[in-house]
Amino acid sequence: MQTTLVAKTGKGSNPKTHLYVGGLEATVNEAALHSAFIPFGDIKEVSMPLDHATGEHRGFGFVEFESAEDAAAAIDNMHNSELYGRVLRVNYAQPNKIKGGDKGWASQAVWADADDWYEKHIAEEELDKLAEQQEREKKKAELEGAAAAAAAAAAEASGAAATAQG
Repeated sequence: MQTTLVAKTGKGSNPKTHLYVGGLEATVNEAALHSAFIPFGDIKEVSMPLDHATGEHRGFGFVEFESAEDAAAAIDNMHNSELYGRVLRVNYAQPNKIKGGDKGWASQAVWADADDWYEKHIAEEELDKLAEQQEREKKKAELEGAAAAAAAAAAEASGAAATAQG
């Protein structure tokens, strides 16, 4: 028998207590699913998404356990087992996806990273301004150096002219 390692943190910060249960027969309801998984530990919630057109479940459901160890025990015992004549697929559930982001789906709302984007944008503007200021100071120093060299050359030339006259 294969055992499942329990990860204390799954995707995000929640422990892995949500299970996906696929391959459900059409007559299975939430009570039957709850009864099938209750031997493995305390259950927080059982849900079976409905097909909006028919009003029946879509052949899968979700079971949320109180503890990650109970969820691991349920996977070990119920994956590839039979319920109402159908073989079940039991895995850790993926986090909810919402529209937006890459490939049309994301795991967070579109506006969730607006503050990060704004802070990054402000930081980039400040860096651009700092680079421009440094460039101006460099050009100013070069011009001052050139002016000082020209003044020194002029002073040297006038000194040479004064000695030539004298």
